[in-house]
Formats: sequence, C-alpha cells, structure tokens
Amino acid sequence: MNSKYKVLKFSSEKFENIEDLVSIEEPLEISLKFKDKNKWITQNLSITMRTPGHDEDLVRGFLFNEQIIQNIEHINSIESYGEKVGQYNIQNKILVTLNNSDNVNISKIKREFLTNSSCGVCGKSSLDALEIIKKNKPSSTEPKISKETIVQSPNALRKSQSEFSKTGGIHASGLFSSEGKLITVREDVGRHNALDKLIGSILKENKLNPETQFITCSGRLNFELVQKVLMTNIGIMVGVGAPTSLAIDLANKFDITLIGFVKSDSFNIYTNNKKVIVE
Repeated sequence: MNSKYKVLKFSSEKFENIEDLVSIEEPLEISLKFKDKNKWITQNLSITMRTPGHDEDLVRGFLFNEQIIQNIEHINSIESYGEKVGQYNIQNKILVTLNNSDNVNISKIKREFLTNSSCGVCGKSSLDALEIIKKNKPSSTEPKISKETIVQSPNALRKSQSEFSKTGGIHASGLFSSEGKLITVREDVGRHNALDKLIGSILKENKLNPETQFITCSGRLNFELVQKVLMTNIGIMVGVGAPTSLAIDLANKFDITLIGFVKSDSFNIYTNNKKVIVE
C-alpha cells in the first residue's frame, strides 16, 4: 500500500512542488487466544509497525520465528477485528486463536514480549502505547541548513563508518552541526540500534545542542526513528532512503524537517521546509 504526499523537491539546481508515493506504515496489534487449564485467555502480545497487506502471513511467521509456537498448525484461526481506523480505513488489530496451552510458550510471552520496549513501540501490548506524550516541540525554524550540507551528509556518514566497507550490511546514524561537520557516528545492523547508540553517546558526552544540529541516518526513515529523534528535540532528520507515511505524519505534527531520498544532486523535503535555505 502507498499514498501520495506533497513534496518540495530539489533537483537540477531548482526547487519544485511534486507529489511523491510513500509506503504506508501502520501499527498492527497482535493478540493471542489460548486455553489454559480449561479457561480461555486472550493476551495482547505485541505491536509491530508494518505496511498493511498479508497480515496473516506476517503473524504466522512472527509466531513461528520467535518460537512462541513450534508449528503453524498449532494456529486454529487468524482474524482481523476492530473498527477500520485512520485515513486509510483499515483494521489494525489481529487475533490469533491457538489450539491449546500445550502449543504456546506462555513463559516466553511474559518474559520477552509484554515487558519489551527496545524499539519504541514494538513490544508494547496496547495501541494506546503509541500515544506520544511530549508537550514541547523542537524549534520550527532553527537551525538553518543549506542544500549543499544536506547532499554531502550521507557521504560524510559513510566515510566515517568503520564497518560498512567490510560488510556492506550495517546501518549508521550521525550527528552533524548545521554547517555539515560530523560530530559523532554510531553503527549497528539495526537502524533503531544505531540511532539508540548515537543518542546515548551524545547524551553521555553532553554534545546535544538541538538548535545547531541535525541527524542523518542510512536507509529509510520510519515512525520509530522519528520518535527517537523527537525525544532529543533535534528538529531536522535526513535519510538516504524513503520515509514512511507515519514517519511523515509524526514529523509534521512536531514541526520536524524530514528529508529523504538524498542523492548527490537531489533530495525531497517531506515536512517543514523552513529550516532549509532554498535560495
């Protein structure tokens, strides 16, 4: 699924307003129903951010890969439920009914999923957990960065990655000054982990100055990444890849300048272009 978003695009030394297709990102709340000692129990398991479509396949793979069940035949039924919500009018809850308690790893659910919050909203057991409680917004106008700084930041990030040249399969997040100087970089195979490492580092070293800094990430930009940057009050986020719909919506809500598809001579500004020098 995808949706069109209005974008201010810079290309061939000029800006123009265009429409861009963006992949939809929506939360899917997964609940399990199983019988334990002759009593049926329904337990919220997890929330995952996904592009709607093939949700049943997603749930089967998730339960098996995490070894909550040993065989997909242990699943009796899978059904979407609840009201159709949001601008895309889809159901974001799914219930998996299992054959019996012998086929579900209850201790693993309690130990690893109901208490897991390692990636922001993943692992939270209710859609209510997605509510962002943040009263203050980053500055809507500062810092100002140039188009040259934007297009050069991914290359500067890659040059400072110690592991990318070895494996080609690792992500990075970097903290930059508004003039384009790379301050700190951290790497990890997970985009969320790389960003967590970066933010942890700059907080520990007391390097955070939101009104003079921005963050550039390898790969695409999704909800969790924007959420993490929001917590630092840094108001500009740059990505080599595409943002998702929910990332754009969250950035727009908090006046974050979200920039994606950065190449050597082009990029897209998805939200709040006030911080980009367009002259």
